[in-house]
Amino acid sequence: MNKNKLMNKIFYKMSDTNLLLVITVVIFLLLYIGAIIFQGGGFTKPQMFFTILNSNAALIITSIGMSIVMISGGIDISVGGVVALVSMCCAVYLDFHGGSIFGSILIALGIGLAFGLIQGFLVAYLDIQPFIVSLAGMFFARGMTTIVNTAPFNVENEAFNKLKLTRINVPGMGSYNRKGIYIPAYVEIGVVVALIIVVVLFLVLRYTKLGRSFYAVGGNKQSALMLGVNVKRTKFLSHVICSLLAGIGGYVYFLHVGSGAASHAAGMEMNAIASSIIGGTMLTGGVGNVIGSFFGVLSLSTIQNIVAGAGLDDAWWTGITIAAMLCIFLLIQSVVMWQKKKALNS
Repeated sequence: MNKNKLMNKIFYKMSDTNLLLVITVVIFLLLYIGAIIFQGGGFTKPQMFFTILNSNAALIITSIGMSIVMISGGIDISVGGVVALVSMCCAVYLDFHGGSIFGSILIALGIGLAFGLIQGFLVAYLDIQPFIVSLAGMFFARGMTTIVNTAPFNVENEAFNKLKLTRINVPGMGSYNRKGIYIPAYVEIGVVVALIIVVVLFLVLRYTKLGRSFYAVGGNKQSALMLGVNVKRTKFLSHVICSLLAGIGGYVYFLHVGSGAASHAAGMEMNAIASSIIGGTMLTGGVGNVIGSFFGVLSLSTIQNIVAGAGLDDAWWTGITIAAMLCIFLLIQSVVMWQKKKALNS
């Protein structure tokens, strides 16, 4: 079998989603290995990887929700505002109203569900463009965050701080410091929540009728209708899941920062979209994978750490690097998909 026939066979057997997932994983591995080779230092220790997970657990969750909406052919730019609103409401409830952890979790889920139900109804059943609906949702969430409380503050609730400081040690992944003391590697509770959500949503997309409906609606709405898929309900559920995950992500973010502020999660919606695209989710819909979104977040964070490690601490360097990475990845996507079509037609 010659090289062209082998390539044709590989392209034919792999779906677009799996092909882009492989590219995403390879790119992340190259980035991380490159960081270890050229920067060394913290990248050589397992805790660096776990620190990336700790810092981005909330983004992983919101990116997964974003991917589901994008797979179904929509978009949701309100997730950052929802995260900020959840953080502020939970902080005010715990500190100013003597609330409990369980109550704050219910508040986070309630906010996320409310945004999902309203935005999902407007998009799916009133046929309003998802960008316009979620843009209004973003402004509303940011405005409500300021109304709830204007000044940033750290939460003093004892039970919450105990939960916030809870660490889960990862066996065999620790390292020795300069004094020869063994420091165990650890992850925060939010990482465990994020990983569980990744696994659950992966199984939903891959093995359930609802998951297949998301891909069908995003791929071709008319074909989905002919196949008996309830397009409106599928779109509605995609927005409900996305906003609900934003609510969960908001609480995970709150657990990580331990404070309420109107400026929290600034730009998170753009980072979620960028992570989804880097993870192989296409803006046109019908193609994507939550595992890819997970690695998209890791790739994005690794780039940010490389830029910071190179001494380019100014915010615009990170923005420029992310923009360049997005352009490069979109180009890679286009080239690979073009090669696949060419191979299948030959």
